[in-house]
Amino acid sequence: MNQTAVLHAPTDWRDFFALTKPRVMRLVIFTGLCGLLAAPVAIDPVIGFTAILCIAMGAGGAGALNQWLEADLDAKMRRTAARPLPSGRMNPTSARDFGFALSGASVFLMFFAVSWLAAAILLFSIFYYVVVYTMWLKPRTPQNIVIGGAAGAFPPLIGWVAATGEITLMPVVLFAIIFFWTPPHFWALALFVRMDYSHAGVPMLPVVAGEQVTRRQILVYSVLLLPLTVLPWIIGGAGAVYGVSAIVLSLVFLALGFRVGMRTSVEDDRMKPEKQLFAWSIVYLFALFGALVIDRWTMLIMAGQ
Repeated sequence: MNQTAVLHAPTDWRDFFALTKPRVMRLVIFTGLCGLLAAPVAIDPVIGFTAILCIAMGAGGAGALNQWLEADLDAKMRRTAARPLPSGRMNPTSARDFGFALSGASVFLMFFAVSWLAAAILLFSIFYYVVVYTMWLKPRTPQNIVIGGAAGAFPPLIGWVAATGEITLMPVVLFAIIFFWTPPHFWALALFVRMDYSHAGVPMLPVVAGEQVTRRQILVYSVLLLPLTVLPWIIGGAGAVYGVSAIVLSLVFLALGFRVGMRTSVEDDRMKPEKQLFAWSIVYLFALFGALVIDRWTMLIMAGQ
């Protein structure tokens, strides 16, 4: 943590908002909402809204605690140096207290307004991201993204449990999809910002094992992702609208992953294929989970409900 940062300007609401990692939170909220809406039950609007609010608050609180713990690390990386703590715009204590308050409020609200099971999973997801990933895995192992990917895979599981009150095979599959999506998504980013990670001393796979190993691993996970995304259709948790969409979207992902994975040399320093895969991976997850919700609505309309 950067305890020596000099404050150059008063902290305002935008700095607190930046602590929540809004870009990451956007995907968290969306997948959590899709898990909620795809559940095969009638959803109380108030319960549904509260559940998504809690997921957003929990993600924001975890993001703030992550930045509090990694302030010194962020200061060494060009990509993160402008964040509130390394730039000196915020006191570390304020960031810490904000993160704990937001995280705690999210779990308590989920417990009292939704269900104890959803609250328990939310609490574990925050703990996993802050303690297991940020404090333990990230500074110690190049497999940090693989094991730590579970932290970002919880939202659809939480959304489903908030709606149904139980854990079944379908939300576990949704969890697994994001778990296997995370490594190629982050390793594509790590390939074109690897010097940042190297300078900061973060043992990301491209830094520790090299580019070629990273590329092969991206291809392996891209291959594994395709049958996994079709599994909701196979087990009857989703229909043909989702199934066909999953196949098409995953084939594009695989094609981009193959292009990155099979490169033996980099012609220039722009890393165009890697950047394309990273950008598509974000679109891919939004589209995949969006197709899941559309499929659910389509089945309800066809059933006359």
